[in-house]
Amino acid sequence: MWQNRPDEKGQVGQDPAFGRFRRDQCRRERPSPATVLGLSVLGLSLLAAGCQAGPSGPGSMSAPGKSAALKTMEHIALAVQSCWFASRDPAFKPYRMADELNSFSGRPRILLVPARNPEARPLLVVQAEGDPAKVDAFGPLMGDKLGNRAAADLRRWTAGSKACA
Repeated sequence: MWQNRPDEKGQVGQDPAFGRFRRDQCRRERPSPATVLGLSVLGLSLLAAGCQAGPSGPGSMSAPGKSAALKTMEHIALAVQSCWFASRDPAFKPYRMADELNSFSGRPRILLVPARNPEARPLLVVQAEGDPAKVDAFGPLMGDKLGNRAAADLRRWTAGSKACA
């Protein structure tokens, strides 16, 4: 380890084995104006490219907003909950709703499953995709007599109505 020792003039500097400290040895050259300009343009172009909204890819972490399909399915899910379940409609008493609105497939959906066995295969699947949203309903319940009522309700709610039957 070096110590500060006085030199021959009595001034404290670095260890004589390493030589005296001189400012001109530590000076860096300043970058040329062309280099500064080039780096600035590069930085600004990267910043602008990062801020542009483009198509989201599979690795994208951006969430630009709700899709038309998600908005439609949120509306339908609220209507299903209030009209079929919260109102204690006897036709839908044997069922339970499970929503999957945050689907990564781009197809938000709601499921009607047996109330006593929620892990069972869904009896009704309602899903939407695209812009404008295209709503599809399918499952064993659609072939039942309750399927006609479900289809009529879903058509009404897809059109934007909040009314129950």
